[in-house]
Parts: sequence; structure tokens; C-alpha cells
Amino acid sequence: MTMPILAGFYPDPSICRVGETYYLASSTFEYVPGVPIHRSTDLVAWELVGHALPDAEVIDAGHTVADASGGIYAPTLRHHDGLFWMVTTSIRNAGPRGQLIVHSEDPAGPWSEPVYVPGTDGIDPDLAWTTDGRCLLTWCGHNPPAIYQVEIDPCTGERFTERRELWRGTEMKDTEGPHLFEKDGWWYLAVAEGGTFLGHGVSIARSRAPEGPFESNPANPILTHRSIAHPVEATGHPDLVELADGSWAMVYLGIRRGGAFPGFHVNGRETFIAGIDWVDGWPVVVEDRFEAVAGDRSWADPFEDDALDGRWISPGHAPGSLVRRGDRGIVLSPGRAADAPEQAQVLCARVTDADWEATAEVADGDACLSVRIDPLHWIGIERVGERLRVRAVSRPFDQVLAEAEAQPGDVLALRAVAARQLYGRGGPDELHAGVIRDGGFVGLGVVDGRYVSTEVAGGFTGRVLGIEAVGGPATVSRVTYTAIADDREVRA
Repeated sequence: MTMPILAGFYPDPSICRVGETYYLASSTFEYVPGVPIHRSTDLVAWELVGHALPDAEVIDAGHTVADASGGIYAPTLRHHDGLFWMVTTSIRNAGPRGQLIVHSEDPAGPWSEPVYVPGTDGIDPDLAWTTDGRCLLTWCGHNPPAIYQVEIDPCTGERFTERRELWRGTEMKDTEGPHLFEKDGWWYLAVAEGGTFLGHGVSIARSRAPEGPFESNPANPILTHRSIAHPVEATGHPDLVELADGSWAMVYLGIRRGGAFPGFHVNGRETFIAGIDWVDGWPVVVEDRFEAVAGDRSWADPFEDDALDGRWISPGHAPGSLVRRGDRGIVLSPGRAADAPEQAQVLCARVTDADWEATAEVADGDACLSVRIDPLHWIGIERVGERLRVRAVSRPFDQVLAEAEAQPGDVLALRAVAARQLYGRGGPDELHAGVIRDGGFVGLGVVDGRYVSTEVAGGFTGRVLGIEAVGGPATVSRVTYTAIADDREVRA
């Protein structure tokens, strides 16, 4: 598959089925609310139904520059005995408190208060239940690096067994992201290996008992796009699910790079899907079984509802805590001084396309519309008093690229134009900042998209739009995001 089923920053997918409906959870790192839950009946078209971790205090990240890509790591979503269960790593709490578990009758919420499993420092936890009702927590631990397991009470976090080592993986590095499941009398342990970049891959082992010992599939890795010409790279972090008709599928993450060598990806690690055939007791990946369609992911938000739409997220803050209802839209709390070196208290939404335009209509006050990876990698168009300015930040540089007089009716605007050249020295795209004036886009400044890419910024997230007040409260009456063209397979 070359098109994602969830485009944009939706990494580390985990999937479960209830009847003929499928539910999918994703990582969110420093962003609040945490762990979005999507729902589908065909595995291709998905809708957001809620978030498993709406509480900023649980996420405990995003308040400082150092918090970028902190917070909530890879989740596992399961349905057992009438309840949805989500287990994940709150990275700041994993050492002192252990892995975090919540549950709910409805994936839309409300979700329970979290419980923690002590003595389970590490990442990427998984939950599985045996036929006799025991709950097993499996995760990627340290000292030494390996996949470990304990038996627990998921309602309280109480441990019933000591930590036992299950598998150290193959000779590939960074064995992580375990998911444990049973089929036909075998227990399978699917993992990610090779690191979560271009060497990423999927491996699997099996045992007659969930406690092991596990034997490695001789065909490992069963999925990897390392060192091949494919528009989707860094494929890994799998989760498998049995479909309602008895067939199987696997979700996994991947990236899509563009621009000059060595290639740059900007919209984060996205979620893809493949079919699974079973041959001699082992899963075989069939990449082209499902066909995702890009569609039109454009949207407009006039902020007419009392509550914010679920698309809105914020690093370290509940989005609703940043705004109040005004007569002409939402009133944003002041996020930073006009000359502050970094952004804070930003209302964000994921970028999902290669070519797009975004606008923000500011009814009152000073504000900024930006596209960002983190507080130190972004480009924005600011209106401060009667002045417009294009500002680009890429650590340690913080520059005003252009200034102009604001005119009545100006609408702040950003535009990304994906690179189309086969060869060249440019980025995956160009980021244009300006205003909509007299019905047309007036560009004021352009930045090479490499400066707002994961390869430059680092971390595990992707681009988001940001709107924020500068210096004092600002009223925003409308934000639009328009996909200029469907996604294209752009490679250097």
C-alpha cells in the first residue's frame, strides 16, 4: 500500500475488533488530548471518536522545549469482557510508576482514571488475556534490552509474577513494540525491529505458551522496505487483527519522504494497512490487499459549537483551557510575548497533505498562524499591531524574513507547495507565508520545507498547524485547511 489509512502524525498504530467494527489507537507524545481512537467498518475509512487520555496532567509533557516528543508513547488498544482497554507509556512516569492502563465501556469515553504497573520501566506495553482469564502485560524493557512480561490485575495494576524475559528478537537492533496474540494453539509475538527509521521492520516469533519459549520465524523480517525503491519507508511497529470474516490484517507505520538527498519527511509517521495470509503457521504480509484513497481532507472550523472539535490538540495543555467563547469566535489566551523566542500555549491541528493552504481570520488582537514540528522549528505569519511579519525559527536561528503593513480584512495564510522535481537541492516542499487579500494569496516570505522537517528537528511527531495569541488575548473567528491536491508519491 502506498497511501495511508490515517495520514499525518498518527504513529504506532494498535487495532482491535468488536463485532464488525474496528478501532485504532495512535501515539501522541506531548500533545493533549492523548491517544486518539478512530473507528472503521472497512479498515480504510476512519473517523475520530474520542481520546483515551484527555488529562494534561497524565501526559505531563509539552510545557518546555525539552518536552518535545516526550509524553505518551506507543499504546495498545484491546477489547475484553465488554470493556476497551488501553495501555501505554507515560515516558516521564515509566521509571517511578510503570506502565499506564485505562479502560472504558465506550471508546468515545469517559475513560477510567489511570492505574500504573510498578516495576515495568520501559516502553511499548501490550495487554493479552489467556483462556483461563489471566491478564499478561508485555513490554520492551531494559537491563538487558528485551521483551518482558508480567501477569497483572489490569483494574488495579497489581503484579502477580516477577518479570520474565520472553525474547530478544533477531540480530536487528531495537527490538520493541511487542504485541502478543493467540491463533490455532500458537501464541505469536509481533515486534518492531531495526530502529524506527529507514531500517525499520516487522518480525515475529511463536510459542505454544504465552510465557514462551519463543522461536523466531525463519523468514524474519516479514515486512521491511529498507534499501528498496518504495514511496513508503521506515515500515514497522505492527499490530495484527482477525477480521470479521476470519481473514487477517496488519496495521503498521511508515513515512513518505521527498526532496533532495537524503530525503525529508514532514507529516510524521503515518498509519498503513496490509493483508495477512497464514502459511505453515506463520503470517505472510500481502501489502496490496487493501486500497486506501487519499480523498479530500479539507476542513473549516467557524467555532460555532460550545466545545472544540476533536481535531484540536495542544502541547502540554488541554485545548479547551486555552480558549473561551467570544461574540465573534474563540478568544485565545495570551501565549507569548511578541518577541518571545519560542511558542507556548498553541492550539494545533495535524497537517495531513503534501499540498495545502491554511488560513486564520483574526477578528481582534495580535495572533500568529504557524506550521510547526516543535517550539524551535516553525514558520509563521504574525499580525502584531498594524504590522505583518513572517517569522522563521530553526534552532538556533530565529529570524523575521519579511514585514509589511497590515490592511483591513487581511486573513493570515500559510501554503505548502510540494516539490515536483525529480532531482535538485531543495526540500520536500516550500512553505509560503502571507495573507489572503482581495480574494487572492499575497506571499510575503518563503522557507525551504527542510527547516520544518523531522530530519532537521528530530523527534517522533510531525507537522501541525498552530494558532496562538501574541502578547494579549486574540479572537479568531475561523480557521480553514484546504488540501490543494491529493497526495502524490514524491521522491528525490
